[in-house]
Amino acid sequence: MLRFTDEHEWLKAEGAVVTVGITAHAAEQLGDLVFIELPKVGARLAKGEAAAVVESVKAASDVYAPLPGEVVAVNDAAVADPATVGTDPQGDGWLYRLRLDDPSEMDGLMDEAAYAALPK
Repeated sequence: MLRFTDEHEWLKAEGAVVTVGITAHAAEQLGDLVFIELPKVGARLAKGEAAAVVESVKAASDVYAPLPGEVVAVNDAAVADPATVGTDPQGDGWLYRLRLDDPSEMDGLMDEAAYAALPK
């Protein structure tokens, strides 16, 4: 199941664990990414809390925790090569994995059609 936030993050659920990244729209707006800072594995994140930073030649942007949970993995390959997030944001450019406190909260996020309908 793929879900989206109005902060331009995507989530892909695999049981109680979701993979989180930025959308293609967000990556396009940022331009060439040059630096990524990810949360530490084991960190507890509250919904809406700044979880990661993506920095481009244009700007630095926070990536927010879409739902509360515990970070269980980070994408070290994206840190080593930030351009991956720009070229494949919803694939190899994922940022971190989060074990949700309550997986049913995914139902409150947008599906792909609702996200596509947002004014950009």
